Amino acid sequence: MVQRFKVLAGPCVIESEKCILETAEELKRIAENRPIDFYFKASFDKANRTSIHAYRGPGIKKGLELLRRVKEDYHLKLVTDIHEPWQAREAADVVDILQIPAFLCRQTDLLTAAAQTGKCVSVKKAQFLAPGDMKYVAEKLKQAGCTQILLCERGSSYGYHNLVVDMTGLYEMRKFGYPVLFDATHSVQKPGMNGDSTGGNREYVRYLARAAAATGIDGLFAEVHPAPENAMSDGSNMLRLSDFSGVLDEVLAIHELVERMQE
Repeated sequence: MVQRFKVLAGPCVIESEKCILETAEELKRIAENRPIDFYFKASFDKANRTSIHAYRGPGIKKGLELLRRVKEDYHLKLVTDIHEPWQAREAADVVDILQIPAFLCRQTDLLTAAAQTGKCVSVKKAQFLAPGDMKYVAEKLKQAGCTQILLCERGSSYGYHNLVVDMTGLYEMRKFGYPVLFDATHSVQKPGMNGDSTGGNREYVRYLARAAAATGIDGLFAEVHPAPENAMSDGSNMLRLSDFSGVLDEVLAIHELVERMQE
């Protein structure tokens, strides 16, 4: 069976009920009009912020309550990050995909806990890993019983305050037999660029997303926000919500062309 193109999108972190619900409503409208398998994304905690003083989120209890409301009110599937093994089971009671942050992608106990929930697990490739090394990450999940694995490219560290995406890595990871997603917004981050916070340049999101679609991917990850300049995390690289449908349509058009070429 041909799998629908997956799209995981939403704000970086849960900021407020108003922001989450308004964003979910608009993303539902966008998803309903396109041939995609859509998941609403938002984090209840951002445990890897640059500064100890940076906003992390509402925490797991309040965060999962708000995500559950998104599911009930808008009938959307959900994805969220987990950072510690104990969070896996609690999050799995609400969300459909558990996401493993890039910095934690080799943490065996975290991967095992996520796998044992029976949920789909999406793993971000660490900025310090070669694409080929992700086969060992996938093997850990498989050995722990996970049957639904997604691998996600999000750029590699290159010097200071910069990330580079090697598009051949997408091709390499697809060889493992698992769907590969491209994280178009974290790939334009500039870690630590703003001193006590991460910078980025959302201007380049659409161009990297187009290139990834042309290389061949199974889905797109993108963080979006109604007003990124006011966002409490990752504002510099998040897409403006009003721009998301245009970027998505470009990616889908290229993806469809690539699929036809491979028939």
